[in-house]
Amino acid sequence: MERGPPNMTVSPTPEYPEYYYNNYIDYNENGILFKRRLYYDEMNILSLLIALLGLLGNGAVLWLLGFRIPRNHFSVYILNLAAADALFLCGSILKSIHPCFGKFRDLTWVILFFLKYLFYTVGLSLLAAISTERCLCALFPLWYRCRRPEHTSAAVCAVLWVLTGMFWQLPFLLFTFYGEIYIFLIAGAWLLLLTCIMCVSSLTLLLRVQCSSRLRQPPRLYLLVLLTVLVFLLCGLPLGIRDFMYFYSELGLRLYWLCEPLACVNSSVNPLIYFFVGRLGNKRREPLREVLQRALGDEQELGGGTTNTPHTSSAETTL
Repeated sequence: MERGPPNMTVSPTPEYPEYYYNNYIDYNENGILFKRRLYYDEMNILSLLIALLGLLGNGAVLWLLGFRIPRNHFSVYILNLAAADALFLCGSILKSIHPCFGKFRDLTWVILFFLKYLFYTVGLSLLAAISTERCLCALFPLWYRCRRPEHTSAAVCAVLWVLTGMFWQLPFLLFTFYGEIYIFLIAGAWLLLLTCIMCVSSLTLLLRVQCSSRLRQPPRLYLLVLLTVLVFLLCGLPLGIRDFMYFYSELGLRLYWLCEPLACVNSSVNPLIYFFVGRLGNKRREPLREVLQRALGDEQELGGGTTNTPHTSSAETTL
């Protein structure tokens, strides 16, 4: 892991640019060092471009959900997820240009490292909460609609932001050998737990949708959740497990560095999923506000049918 503040020695992982010079200087004569440096720079530029585009998409979602569309229970989660994705992409952009910070480069790297994984963990936690809540809605629709507390979404989002912030603050303040052990063990266990919760709830939701789709079209929200989780498993999860894979298996540096642009793709493609789901079955051109509002409509199962309730003003709040 990266060691940090200026009075400490940086002990970089392959994510850190100086890794090549500290670990592969013997291969300089054969040109391997140059090739690895070139590949790293290419991945860095690719991450920067993807992050810039993704920041525009998430910014549009934040604007629409924050100021243009009345919020419901589900859109509160999406608003917070878009905020986490946007902040993660901002961290990726700053990481791509961090050599410009001069003598503060090492300190900046450490701060960006923790902030990036903080927002990554927040996004994963929100996805686990979203898939779990949709699973409960699908399995127990009447209980969900009648007994669910009104401010559950806002409370869950607030708790996840606070817990994740505290979770990543400890190893940052105690950046020692034990801090590295803390990151590998506790962060690994937390990642494993959230991923299992998300996968189990998503699989249950998928089976429920598969059974109900024979009789009627499944709700848009279910499709949105399943697509978002699928993209995370394909593009976002590798970033969370790459350090474990690198230190405990034969993961190559090229695959290691490829995880960064993949994570940017995961955070950037979510707005496209929202608008894609919102446009399903509607060929006429519509404002993005209406498309997003339809995608996040409060669809619910009641008895044998599905109804679509448009957005209504809610007392739910977001961070």
